[in-house]
Amino acid sequence: MSHSADSAPVEQRTRPIQVRSVGRHLDRVDGHAKVTGRATYAVEHRDGDGIVDPLHAWLVQSTVAKGQVVGVDTATALAHPGVLAVLDHTNAPRLADRQNGELAILQGPEIHFRGQVVAVVLAETPEAAREGAALVHVSQEAEDHEAELREDNATYRPEKVNPAMETDTDEGDVDAALAAADVVVEQTYRTAYEHNNPLEPHATTARWDEEDGREVLSLFDSTQGVHGVVQAIAPMLGLEAEQVRVRAPYVGGGFGSKGEAHAHVVAAALAARTTRGRPVKLAVTRQQMFALTGYRTATISHFRLGASADGRLTAIEHRVQEQTSAAREFAEQTASPTRMLYAAPNRRTSHRLAVLDVAVPSWMRAPGEMPGMFAHEVAMDELAEACGLDPVELRLRNEPDLDPETGRPFNDRRLPDCLRRGAERFGWADRPAEARATQDGDWWVGTGVAAATYPAMKQPGNAARVRALDGGRYTVSIGSVDIGTGARTVLTQVAADALGVEPASIDLEIADTRLPSATVAGGSSGTSSWGTAVVAAAQRFRTDHGDDPAPGVATVASAAEDPEAEKYAFHSFGAVFAEARVHRWTGEIRVPRLHGVYSVGRVVNPTTARSQLVGGLVMGLSAALFEESWRDPRFGHVVTQDLATYHVASHADVLDVDAEWLEESDEAFTPMGSRGIGEIGIVGTAAAVANAVHHATGVRVRSIPVTADQLVSP
Repeated sequence: MSHSADSAPVEQRTRPIQVRSVGRHLDRVDGHAKVTGRATYAVEHRDGDGIVDPLHAWLVQSTVAKGQVVGVDTATALAHPGVLAVLDHTNAPRLADRQNGELAILQGPEIHFRGQVVAVVLAETPEAAREGAALVHVSQEAEDHEAELREDNATYRPEKVNPAMETDTDEGDVDAALAAADVVVEQTYRTAYEHNNPLEPHATTARWDEEDGREVLSLFDSTQGVHGVVQAIAPMLGLEAEQVRVRAPYVGGGFGSKGEAHAHVVAAALAARTTRGRPVKLAVTRQQMFALTGYRTATISHFRLGASADGRLTAIEHRVQEQTSAAREFAEQTASPTRMLYAAPNRRTSHRLAVLDVAVPSWMRAPGEMPGMFAHEVAMDELAEACGLDPVELRLRNEPDLDPETGRPFNDRRLPDCLRRGAERFGWADRPAEARATQDGDWWVGTGVAAATYPAMKQPGNAARVRALDGGRYTVSIGSVDIGTGARTVLTQVAADALGVEPASIDLEIADTRLPSATVAGGSSGTSSWGTAVVAAAQRFRTDHGDDPAPGVATVASAAEDPEAEKYAFHSFGAVFAEARVHRWTGEIRVPRLHGVYSVGRVVNPTTARSQLVGGLVMGLSAALFEESWRDPRFGHVVTQDLATYHVASHADVLDVDAEWLEESDEAFTPMGSRGIGEIGIVGTAAAVANAVHHATGVRVRSIPVTADQLVSP
């Protein structure tokens, strides 16, 4: 049977595809558009996309951390040439739903954090909008606030941690096991505040129209999920989902920060509602992103490890303290990997939050896993040292037979293979057992290792459409977003193999809410979720229409749930090896070698996959040595608001960074045999670097970033 574009998808039980293109290199299908400058980003759309005679918006932000707006003087701004209007809480359109404290802007005088949107200036040019914003005078009445994460104020227990995990877990008798242990490691580890900083700042173009007597909002948004934007803002604007269209044809990165709508999207929509049909373009500045578009909370991890003399774990306790916002709750799942990584009969984890008057934290590449695994893997290095064991051997001795968290068998757990392969490749056998044993001129040299893990995730709610064209070609449509990871390319390969044609025969449509629904590009779930839906649609299409379909026939399908999948625990694994050189007089740190070996199922496109894994390693290196946002608790704001003061790894810091993967296929998880790869590269990497610094110097640093002042004695 044929399905129209707007028909409900049928469910299709998928089966493994016959791979021809999958697993092989294919040039990025969007590469030419990007390198020639023809790729159109959120605020670059023009007449051809219906963006005619746009206005430009600029945000005005609060300068107190908590309080009230008592007056907004707009006279000087409105007198500026080119400025047409200023919206604030007294004249902005009213929202129908204000439950989301981050998004419900310009609805009242309350200020929840420094940097909150308190006014929006509309002008004919970006320059006029920016100058007009500087001329808006906002009178504010400050109230007492709290903006510092401390051990004594992180006491609130959330009902869940991201996305819907248990806050606390407790199995066995941890205290008794620790009391009886031959070796105990008890330490506290800290990670810094971090900000995502994708290449393209957050941006939105908004336009209101009327169709069939109803308001319709069109958005071009720099987002990781077009359907998620609709779900977030349509109820707030009093609209049905079909009254909002969101497109994101090209996105310049996100690292999680574009995984959900932020206040600027609502600001653009509200502003455009007042302009008599003229579109509104709003680009968040780099500085404004530090308050408005999410970040990774700082974390404090209290670890206790108990082990027998031979290094076998008998108890693990991981107590996390971190921060959320009074405006809207977000609880990072920092202890989640501790629950499943190593075997121990007694385990306890917990999360507690400080509720602060600060901007709302959100997702950042491997939320939870990145900071949690830093703490766990440095603690394991300390345990190896206390037991007199090689750090690789210690990890091998604590391999579980079953998933410690669920009790299910792992479908495919190859962490030992990653450790052994990485050790062989890295020359681990030549490593001195003692710290501070190798000196090269004025440099101490050391090596470190850490394990990596990330859950294999597929999200429900994905569907795809396959339509036959003339000449053996097909259009494959799904509302997923490519944020620069190569999704367009790998989905083309998956569609080609599922239909049994060459990739050149596939026209892929993505990133539009008028296409079949797709979940967010996040949680390393994109290719698994969307690819499985594409396979389901392709296989159902062949059942419906055969191998020689009439042009124009189409099928919309989604993948049926696989009850067999509930029998297993699905995770990816890896091992990261680092070499650190520390200058004996200055404490300068260099990392000349950083290698990762991963078990991630079948790799769909080796070129884009290597880019993702190496990118994760570089981001982990950056977290280990550089990235740290500084918040001034007196005023509540982040003071490192640009890339001059918020340091990231640059070319000179990234030397021999490489990634490889084990040859395998996980067809129990996806019909392509693949699992996600976007985030595992950052997991464990900072710990491997910190462990290498300890091996080089004998100095144990338990917080990141590791900086020179922590290594040089006064």
